[in-house]
Amino acid sequence: MTTRYEPAIDLDAVVAIDVHTHVEADGHGHFSLDDELMDASAAYFKADQLRTPTLDDIAAHYRERSMAAVVFTVDASTATGHPALSSEEIAEGAARNNDVLIPFGSVDPRQGAAAVERARHLVAEHGVRGFKLHPSLQAFAPNDPAYYPLYEAFSELGVVALFHTGQTGIGAGLPGGRGIKLRYSDPMLLDDVAADFPDLQIVMAHPSVPWVDAAISIATHKANVFMDLSGWLPKYFPPQLVRQLGTLLRRKVLFGSDFPVLTPDRWMASFDELEVREEARPLIFKENAARLLRLG
Repeated sequence: MTTRYEPAIDLDAVVAIDVHTHVEADGHGHFSLDDELMDASAAYFKADQLRTPTLDDIAAHYRERSMAAVVFTVDASTATGHPALSSEEIAEGAARNNDVLIPFGSVDPRQGAAAVERARHLVAEHGVRGFKLHPSLQAFAPNDPAYYPLYEAFSELGVVALFHTGQTGIGAGLPGGRGIKLRYSDPMLLDDVAADFPDLQIVMAHPSVPWVDAAISIATHKANVFMDLSGWLPKYFPPQLVRQLGTLLRRKVLFGSDFPVLTPDRWMASFDELEVREEARPLIFKENAARLLRLG
């Protein structure tokens, strides 16, 4: 019998909600990427910690820190030929650790109607709270109308769409970047989606380098669009982003680490060095995400 995820997170007890945490391995020894892409990503992020923690490992890591975390994989099976980890298993694991974990699903947009059907199944039967999409890795232009039925389903289901934007460590340093095209992750493509689906809550993952100005513009223009701050140590954030974290963007940005390649400890230590208004920090660390994810 399937255990449907229901959150049991004590918002008063957690100090932060990490909205960007990757599940890179399942309980059967399968990984989310092939060895070459996994190694290139680890080298890009200079990751010296365990690169493939299990879902229960992730839960323990965040529980020790009094944090909650959104967990997901990326289904890029059409583009890469590598079988995806099971979003159903991730949701089951999150249900097992529902005091600290929040599951997102992933579907391969290039599978068309099957992706839409699968998205509906993951929400109805497994209780996922959103979906992770990676346009560069999945090799699709997010503003192509061919994918609009998927966004219509997300909007109808009331779930969050989290899109990778900007530079990616996946394929970095490999010949041709292993064929991965960065232009698919230009956040301006998501401006079309946000305009055409005003009820769809969209998160642009990462500071969107080299398109950070576009991302800031979209987040401040579209009420249904947010940014997460994962994938970069805050000391490397573009200065125009840092300037607006405590002002125009204080209710539109979300803490995210990109665990396991960046740990919340490294990210938080770096963020502490930024000059960000104290009153904005609780919004960024927890309150914006809690509201977006409807956690109490």
